[in-house]
Order: sequence, then structure tokens, then C-alpha cells
Amino acid sequence: MLDIRLPIGFLFSVLGVLLTIYGFTTSSDADMYTKSFSINVNLWSGIGMLVFGGVMLLSTKLGKKKSK
Repeated sequence: MLDIRLPIGFLFSVLGVLLTIYGFTTSSDADMYTKSFSINVNLWSGIGMLVFGGVMLLSTKLGKKKSK
């Protein structure tokens, strides 16, 4: 059976790492975040994507243990 959680979790984790790194490196640029009310959108969306990707990967791992 096709388990879509693994590629989705991997994709969101990789993109979350990239966005989080980009958010950290651009956190000192205040002009960049003036349109978003001085919120580092890249950092927070990267963290959210990391959490979602981790949940998907964890559910894949736990799902495989139950099916065995």
C-alpha cells in the first residue's frame, strides 16, 4: 500500500530547514520585515513546516510498527 506520509514529511522537513536557516540569516534585516509588521515570517513558517514534517515522519514510523 502507498504511504504518502513519508515523502510529504521529508519534503516539509527539508523545506522547513531551508526556510528556518534563511529566517535566521535575515533576522537582522529590519527593512525586509516591515510589511509583515516586523514578524520574521520565514523563520516562523520554517519552524511550522519542520514541526509538520516531523509529525508526518513520526506517524510514518509509528504506523509501520503497528502494522508489523
